[in-house]
This record gives sequence, structure tokens and C-alpha cells, in this order.
Amino acid sequence: MNILRSYQAMSNGSTSFDLQIKRPGMIWQDFDRDDFAFGPLSRIDHAMVSEGVVVPMHEHVNDEILTYIWKGEVHHKDSVGITEVISSSKLMMMNAGRSFFHEESIPKGSVESLQIFIRPTSENLEPKVQFFDTNNNNDDWKLIAGPIESNAPLELRQNVVVYDVHGKKGDILEIPQIKQLTPWLYIMDGKLKVEEHLLEKGDAITGDEGELQNLELLEDTTLVLFLVDLNAEMTYEGNFSGWKR
Repeated sequence: MNILRSYQAMSNGSTSFDLQIKRPGMIWQDFDRDDFAFGPLSRIDHAMVSEGVVVPMHEHVNDEILTYIWKGEVHHKDSVGITEVISSSKLMMMNAGRSFFHEESIPKGSVESLQIFIRPTSENLEPKVQFFDTNNNNDDWKLIAGPIESNAPLELRQNVVVYDVHGKKGDILEIPQIKQLTPWLYIMDGKLKVEEHLLEKGDAITGDEGELQNLELLEDTTLVLFLVDLNAEMTYEGNFSGWKR
């Protein structure tokens, strides 16, 4: 097993927009690597954002971006004229492709969220945005996103499959397994034990097939799971996901 601790994130932002940038490939604890991505799973921004913050209209190119809201609401506006409120009950996938612009604002309350940057299979794909009506009370693994053949509610143009679960203290969970995909498990909130390893909010863990079983939840816990094809074909042309270090 390999663990990435919350304190190994790169901090950015301000008191009103605190950003903890996770590079998933740092979980190997090899800081001489040429690329800090975990296959095509390139970057996860764990954000704490205050009321009144506006991120003006900006461009994404060749990024697959999943916005996972844990608490609060974000107002989304984009270059194709869509306006939507995203929250823990409405998640969003931006498939930026050749070019996609959007604005984010928080007119009321604060927000805690993940913005997840994944490298698509190829560059300059058709841009689009998708939304998924969900809830945050599922106590078993829920499929959120994946390639078209996974039948996930949000299409991801890469061989990465995303689940979440909102478990209760005392639950024992086993992660889903898909052949040839490697798990990368993020603790969005709560605390759990895997064998002798204690994991808390902001930590992540990976392991070989069968290692991440018997997850013992020590308190109510939300987990976000990525099953990743580490050998996937991908483009490095994303203006966020394409960063190697």
C-alpha cells in the first residue's frame, strides 16, 4: 500500500479561497518522478471557498474536469450559455476539449469541493458540459463518472471510473474492483482504518488488487474512489491536466 498524506498537498490561494493541490502520483513517495500524475488522473484541487468569491470567465483546453461539491453551492456560467447551480446534489463534468470557458461564483454561504483534472485520451475533442442529479446519503458505492462503456451518469473521455460513498461509523466497506484498473482512494471527510493504517480527511491510499478491502470507518466518512488505467493513452495538452510537475 502507498499513502499520500494531507500535509503533502501544495497550498495555494488565500483566506477566502484556500486551495490544497493534490498531485495523485506523489502517492508513490518518489519525488524525482518526471510526472506527478497517477496515470491520467493528474490533479485534485481540494478547495475551501468563502461567500462572495467570483472566479471570472476563464478557458480550459483538453481537460476533463469533474466538480465534486461536498458542502455549499456554486453558480456556474459558461460560454455556451448554460447557467446552473451545482451542489452536493448536482455534480458537474466539463469535457473541455478544444476550448471551453466558464465562470464560478459563490453568492451565498461557503463551499468545500474537489475539482478533479483528468487527461483525456486525445486532444481537441468536442467540448461539452454535463450535470448529474444525485444525493450525499448513499451508504454504498455510487457510480459517478466513467468512459461511455461504463454507463456512468457522467461521461469521462478516459479509462477512469469514479465512485463515492457516504458511510457510517462502524461500517466495513470493500472497494469496487475493475480488471486492469488501479484504485486511488481519497478521504473527503471522516476517518478510517485499513489494516494498521489510519487515514483522515485529505489523505489518499492506493494498493494492489485486493489490498484495499475491509475499510473500517471510525466515524461517518465520505470517500471518493478513482479506478485508473495507469497505462492509458492520454494527451498532455491540457492547460491544467497536462502539467507533469
